[in-house]
Amino acid sequence: MKLATLKNETRDGQLVVVSRDLKRAADVTDIAPTLQAALDDWETVAPQLAARFELLNAGKVDGDMAFDQEHCESPLPRAYQWLDGSAYLNHVELVRKARGAEVPESFYEDPLMYQGASDTFIGPRDDIEAITEDHGIDMEAELTIITDDVPMGVTPKQAAKHIKLIMLVNDVSLRGLIPNELRKGFGFVNGKASSAFSPVAITPDELGKAWGEGTIDLDLKVDYNGKPFGKANVKNDMTFDMYRLVSHAAKTRHLAAGTIIGSGTVSNKFEGGEGKKIEDGGVGYSCIAEIRMIEKIQTGEFKTPFMQFGDAVGIEMDDANGKSIFGRIENTVVKYDPPKG
Repeated sequence: MKLATLKNETRDGQLVVVSRDLKRAADVTDIAPTLQAALDDWETVAPQLAARFELLNAGKVDGDMAFDQEHCESPLPRAYQWLDGSAYLNHVELVRKARGAEVPESFYEDPLMYQGASDTFIGPRDDIEAITEDHGIDMEAELTIITDDVPMGVTPKQAAKHIKLIMLVNDVSLRGLIPNELRKGFGFVNGKASSAFSPVAITPDELGKAWGEGTIDLDLKVDYNGKPFGKANVKNDMTFDMYRLVSHAAKTRHLAAGTIIGSGTVSNKFEGGEGKKIEDGGVGYSCIAEIRMIEKIQTGEFKTPFMQFGDAVGIEMDDANGKSIFGRIENTVVKYDPPKG
């Protein structure tokens, strides 16, 4: 099934089921008022939501409505926990190579993961507010999952059954702030702005054969200012699948229902080496930092600037028939003026 959260006067929005073709929606607040409420009682609520979803697809729900992605919050407008991994070591390798450093062997065995802010996600069509362009504003297109309650110490195989929903995300990064934060040796906070998730969250069965082994065998499309920027395959070059990332997150603690876990920037090699732009026959990139690293490696200098005010990014995934699965993320960078006085 497919679920979305519509904006209303509350922080957590209104839960709806969305038709498979993303054209219609139906209110389900009689079953669960919000997505978090549904996740808190998933075993009881999910069958009821699924039944409403099937009726909607059959055109048998009275009072259904046109589904407008512009009116969506992120499926979880705020979450108890947002953990982002780095499942694509190609991305890490490029960053390290650009500054002449090797990737530690442990990175290939033990996933990287940080705990991000989850109190102020923005909607899939909301603006990215930034104080200054000097912060190095970047998009990161990723795969994400939402869990139910996950026991501490689960294996990757056991973790599979705890993945209840799948989304895409634009994990907004402020590249100009991250290096100084990392040098403190205590993680980063200021280097991460509010993330935007896809309009729709889906159950894994909606992906059919494309979902398997904790990943999706489909391309993640990214366009930048209206031009194709990336079409990396999510499955290719994925060092750690989502089952492994859930297991890693639960290594020393239980995970609460509604925990979101991200894959990190989707990144593919090209013919065994560094990536290439789409216009040069490659699959492009899922963030600006990656193309900058390749420029640094190949020419000794960065050429592509980070996002400026007015720049826009689009993120989407199509099925084998070219139909959008999760809806489309569209975010434009705008200037934010802090309070005065």
